Amino acid sequence: MKIDVIIPTHSPGREFEELLRRLESQTRAIHKIVIMNTQTGIFPEEEVKAYKNTEVHHLKQEEFDHGGTRNAGASYSEAEYLLFMTQDALPADVHMVERLVKSFENPKVKVAYARQIPRKDCRELERYSRSFNYPDESRIKTKEDLDTLGIKAFFCSDVCAMYERETFLKLGGFVDHAIFNEDMIYAGGLIKNGYGIAYVAEARVIHSHNYSGLKQFKRNFDLAVSQTDHPEIFSGVVSEQEGIRLVKETAAHCLKIKKPWLIFSLVFFSGCKYIGYKLGRNYKKLPMWLVRHCTMSQWYW
Repeated sequence: MKIDVIIPTHSPGREFEELLRRLESQTRAIHKIVIMNTQTGIFPEEEVKAYKNTEVHHLKQEEFDHGGTRNAGASYSEAEYLLFMTQDALPADVHMVERLVKSFENPKVKVAYARQIPRKDCRELERYSRSFNYPDESRIKTKEDLDTLGIKAFFCSDVCAMYERETFLKLGGFVDHAIFNEDMIYAGGLIKNGYGIAYVAEARVIHSHNYSGLKQFKRNFDLAVSQTDHPEIFSGVVSEQEGIRLVKETAAHCLKIKKPWLIFSLVFFSGCKYIGYKLGRNYKKLPMWLVRHCTMSQWYW
């Protein structure tokens, strides 16, 4: 069974070369790495060629799309499994790929995603958020979990997620024009078609961000736009409750570690997320100049 890795890139730096090095040293061999590079800045062409079985496809900035670009990357592959990653995610050990592909031994599973663990410089609130969204226990999510998990049943991340190619093609792949959230849109369709999503806690990647309040606002605006644009997936699925639970549990964590002052930051960042989300859910009622100020994806509009 062949596994191909597909990575969209945008002005990748040295960390990207480290990602390629770690992929090359995995215990489960990778057949090919397909790089979909948006032509902005300098791309380390010669350095990338030094790694075996890599191929690079360049595209213009206006051609990029979260769903369409990944679909294009998949079209260059004939492997049975497609592993989508981002340029800033690093396998935590040599067993990541092996542990992801093992989850497909369960015939119900058609996509498996890895646990994201924070970088050393990760802020405390983001560190806890990572442990909330990526716990240390693996599980398989199906349609039967919708009542208890709500929108969390659809949660999946293309920071590091492996897809069975046959089912991926049968369901039409990612939506071609996606502002964001192409992974959850696909995962929602997968669940509704009776398949399963595996969260593999033993497969770990190092990945986190220290976003500003403005970045959180814009990110959640785009997240809400993606949900609004795809009612066939998200209509009727409870969403806000998961955010409220995260805020409550993070506040309790701040008290537990005896850093109550972090609650002020929690309120600020949570407020940025919430306002961005609510505006995104109602973006069709907003003037386009305001939408363009709220989004982090100018190309979408």
